Order: sequence, then structure tokens, then C-alpha cells
Amino acid sequence: MAEGIPLNDEDRIPWLCALHDMLRREESSGQDAILACSALKKMYRRVLVSGASAIESNQPEQPGENVALKILFVHLDGPIDIIAGRLEKRRGHFMPPELLKSQFDTLEPPSAPENFIAVSLEKSLPEIVLEIERAIFQGEAFLE
Repeated sequence: MAEGIPLNDEDRIPWLCALHDMLRREESSGQDAILACSALKKMYRRVLVSGASAIESNQPEQPGENVALKILFVHLDGPIDIIAGRLEKRRGHFMPPELLKSQFDTLEPPSAPENFIAVSLEKSLPEIVLEIERAIFQGEAFLE
């Protein structure tokens, strides 16, 4: 990405599997975790929840298998022009603003039955944080 070349599935899957393993370790030790990453496709989010088995079967894990992680996905939703403006202000970040269109082209916004909330980027940062906190602490975020 730093070279201006968008990542593809082959680039992302090993990284997502490593993130799943990290989240699994945190859960096993009784820790909560917050992870920021661009899980742009439904398949990427399945890998974060279920690990490598989500790739092979293209389905969530079955009962009796390694239990899927309970993850709340926060979809920061906003128009490309707002996001482009924020990217232009970043300094020293690995992703050049020229790749933003490829990110939007790849994006598969979350939908039911995925466990997610959508938060508008047109809100202020304190409003965004409050909305996410409310979803987590009121238990709205986790489906049984």
C-alpha cells in the first residue's frame, strides 16, 4: 500500500488470520480487545471471527468446532470526499490517499446477520466514540 498498490485477498488473508489468532489469545486470557483494521469484505470479517477455517469452508464454524469469537464490527460510514479530506491531513501514514477509491471499490458494507453497528463519520469524534461505547456497554453489540 505504501507503494500505491492496493492489497488483494492473497495479501490480506494471512494478516487477518494472524489478527484472529491474536484476538483468540486475548479472549483465552480473559482480556477484552479493540482492533482497528479495514475488514472491507464480508469474507475478511468471517476470518477475523472464525479464523482460517472460514476461508476453506467459506462458512462460519459449525457447533463443536473452535467457537467463533464474539466481535462487534464498527462500520465507520461516510462519503468519499470526507474521508479523502481526512486522508490528505494525515502525515506519515502508510496508505496514500490515491488508494481510497480502491478501498471503496472493495468495500462490502456489513449487513445482517453480521454483528455490527454503522456510525456516521459526519458526526464529531466525541459523538462517534459515545455511540460505540453505548453499543458496547448497553449490550446491544453482542448477539447470542
